[in-house]
Amino acid sequence: MTPLLLLLALSGAANPTTDVAFPTSAEFVFTEASFRSCHASTLIDTPSGDLLCAWFAGDAEGRTNVSIWIARKGPAGWSPPLELVTGLESDGQRFPCWNPVLTRTPTGRIDLYYKVGPKPDRWWGRVLRSPDSGQTWSASERLPDHVLGPIKNKPEWLPNGDLLAPSSVESPTTDVWQVRMERLDPTTGQWSTTGPLADPLATHPIQPSILKHPQGKLQILCRSRCGVIVQSWSTDLGQTWSPIEKTALPNPNSGTDAVTLRSGRHLLLYNPTTKGRTPLVLAVSSDGVAWKNVATLESEPGEYSYPAIIEGADGRIHLSYTWKRLRVKQVTFPPNLMR
Repeated sequence: MTPLLLLLALSGAANPTTDVAFPTSAEFVFTEASFRSCHASTLIDTPSGDLLCAWFAGDAEGRTNVSIWIARKGPAGWSPPLELVTGLESDGQRFPCWNPVLTRTPTGRIDLYYKVGPKPDRWWGRVLRSPDSGQTWSASERLPDHVLGPIKNKPEWLPNGDLLAPSSVESPTTDVWQVRMERLDPTTGQWSTTGPLADPLATHPIQPSILKHPQGKLQILCRSRCGVIVQSWSTDLGQTWSPIEKTALPNPNSGTDAVTLRSGRHLLLYNPTTKGRTPLVLAVSSDGVAWKNVATLESEPGEYSYPAIIEGADGRIHLSYTWKRLRVKQVTFPPNLMR
């Protein structure tokens, strides 16, 4: 497919009444790789303007050879995928890796959080650190036993200097999914946990993303098993949260991601359906409540899921997502999107 046709396909011609935002670039992070399957990408930009993208990949989700991979996009395009870390533990056992999440500390260091374990209810959290924008990485460190770290979507650095990590747990005993918020005090290195958040409607929320509102108000949007995205609000920088409630946004029990732009507007990537993982749509909101779909990334049959979205230092909007479990696709929108 030519670049022009690719852009037209991504512009969402199947839904022209709502598609008003158009990407400046759209490409696969890789077209050839040594692994059979990939999922759960994460993105971050660097001071040089490069992009880093990480994901998990191996024979299939949950297999012991699933590890964390990474690639860099510079002026010459994407580098070949590099296996960054495996789930090999100190006792010689190897476990699958899951859901990497990239974030930058206030000092400029890039941290990559990820999970290791045979399945979600038996995960433990780990982190890698890079002092040089992803050129080199530290040895993997295991997080405290009660901490998983950001479970899928990026954390937020709060005005008081704390890191707020959107997290969740899945209980095999009760078959209950619950959201909780984990907090790191970087001055002490100590983690604390808020939650699980009250879920009176039994929506079974997981994988929250954080939106920021005026006067320090925070909102989370979560995947759920009740057919819609669910939400909760905090007015005290994430110390306490309102009970989980339903939104009007469809959700097929699939991951979403969202970001608050420096303009104050909010963007959301999600599958606006209650069944399957297509289409994949970008939506915009001024208040986090009323959303308008502005671009259709994918609308053909298949799985297009587990998106990630960031606003770069230059204002461009970068996003990535799973493409049929075979590749990771990365799309960039211009600055001032829908402002």
